[in-house]
Amino acid sequence: MFRFISFGSGSSGNCYYLSTDKDGIIIDTGIGLRSLKKFFHDYGMRLAEVKNVLVTHDHADHVKSVGSLSTDFHLPVYTTRKVHAGILGNYCVRKKILPELTRYIEVGETFQLGDFTITSFPVPHDSSDNVGYKIVCEGVTFCLMTDVGHVTDEMKRYIGEANYLVIEANHDEEMLRHGPYPQYLKDRIMGAEGHLSNKDCATALAENATPALKHVWLCHLSEENNHPELARKTVEMVLHGYGLLSGKDFKLDVLKRKMPSGVFELKP
Repeated sequence: MFRFISFGSGSSGNCYYLSTDKDGIIIDTGIGLRSLKKFFHDYGMRLAEVKNVLVTHDHADHVKSVGSLSTDFHLPVYTTRKVHAGILGNYCVRKKILPELTRYIEVGETFQLGDFTITSFPVPHDSSDNVGYKIVCEGVTFCLMTDVGHVTDEMKRYIGEANYLVIEANHDEEMLRHGPYPQYLKDRIMGAEGHLSNKDCATALAENATPALKHVWLCHLSEENNHPELARKTVEMVLHGYGLLSGKDFKLDVLKRKMPSGVFELKP
């Protein structure tokens, strides 16, 4: 059985978990280790079931606890050389990843970690580097792309390959434009290496989803410039314009910022 849980999604901390009956992999560790231990306990799981850690990029809300998790549970951490260097230089990461637990990946390569066949791909964002992941397990293709400045042609291809997809819907454009952020921050968020709006997320889904897509989760919603129902309705409205209906063509959910999502079974 292939399963997915989000333990947090947003600027307060990001952490995702994929598991089978005998293997587990965490993507990003931006929430506190104490919270992560509690969440695992609440779900009747053990952190000892985790075998490896993947990292998308080196911003604090994705890596704050990666050194602590890796060290305490002796977990290898896989990401690009640029991201590893960024983690070393990030003052928010108090405990660094030990050299013997550091694993380097090349963008675009496919590699095997236990039950999971993993391919990384580039995602534009103003971090040291940023990758999304396509993870194949038990005949199912799961893709995750977060902190997305804009959707590239390569990312569109991965959307088209996904059975299950986690994709950023960070902000509502009008809320951001008229909100309290200073102009330089608004420009950064709306820039080509910033974050993906609800409408741009929806368009990427509408233009690239195939009948193989079963479930989409909207991730990394802004607390100040978005709202879960607004994100959902915006995406549903754009999809409807393309003749697609959430709940019929594929399920659509919004991941919570600070709470676990519950366990989703990823079935073929």
